[in-house]
Amino acid sequence: MADTLIGLREALQAFVEAEQVQSQRHIKPLHRHLVQRLVIEGGFHPQHITPRPPLRIEVTGSGRHRKKILHFDADQARDGEQTVLGGLKTKDVDVVVSLPEIGPVLAISVKGTFNAFRNLTNRMEEAAGDCTNLHIAYPALVYGFLHVMRANRVGDVSKPNDVAINADGTIVDSIQRYHDAMARITNRRDLRNDVSRYEAVALALVNTSGAQVAEVVDIYPLAASPLGFDRFFEALYSMYDLRFVYSAPALARKTRRQIWDNDSPVREIADGVDLILRTGDDES
Repeated sequence: MADTLIGLREALQAFVEAEQVQSQRHIKPLHRHLVQRLVIEGGFHPQHITPRPPLRIEVTGSGRHRKKILHFDADQARDGEQTVLGGLKTKDVDVVVSLPEIGPVLAISVKGTFNAFRNLTNRMEEAAGDCTNLHIAYPALVYGFLHVMRANRVGDVSKPNDVAINADGTIVDSIQRYHDAMARITNRRDLRNDVSRYEAVALALVNTSGAQVAEVVDIYPLAASPLGFDRFFEALYSMYDLRFVYSAPALARKTRRQIWDNDSPVREIADGVDLILRTGDDES
């Protein structure tokens, strides 16, 4: 495990530099970034998240003077996936927030693709099936799907099927078709909506070389797309609050997201990797 927090660019650097996918070394750093982000930015308790992030809460004071101070603590970190019992079969999910006495409330599946973009149709079918499986068992689950792809350009790879961005800067047809299909299974708002839809889906093309290596390409998806990476987390947080806090006030003391003390020691480290500490007035 890393001895400090991992930023998005560092996580994506591992993705673009990896030579194979079998060991999951290309995607594990991204899992670690996501769980750290869910705590620091999202306000979820680190003990409720799998994989376990390297963070620890210290509570001081009481009443109006109660503070929740967030610390970096490498000894707390644990790798692994949580096995969730779906409606059709069990599923090992990359990132899961599970609350005591309630169960899984938020989950993120992460996929990474290096090449062979013509085969993305298979990914779409798999994604829809996974979503259906978990929503059958947990209709209230806030489920996100994040797909990162190498933004291979002409000249970077030898096979045409491995190109993501054409010589003229346009996105190849196979990725555009995949985007359009995935846009149809996102933004699930109500529990009665189609169980095959995710609450949020994001598609991120990652630069593989140059000054912007390991950064998310900003030209695609387009600004109006529902699959933009920049809106992925806010969509998950908003839907979680709607379902598990505002619509269930009797559970709010257990489900409300944490507010961290502004002077938490982790803040300086978080600032260094562009993670924003969730601060403000504690409603608990």
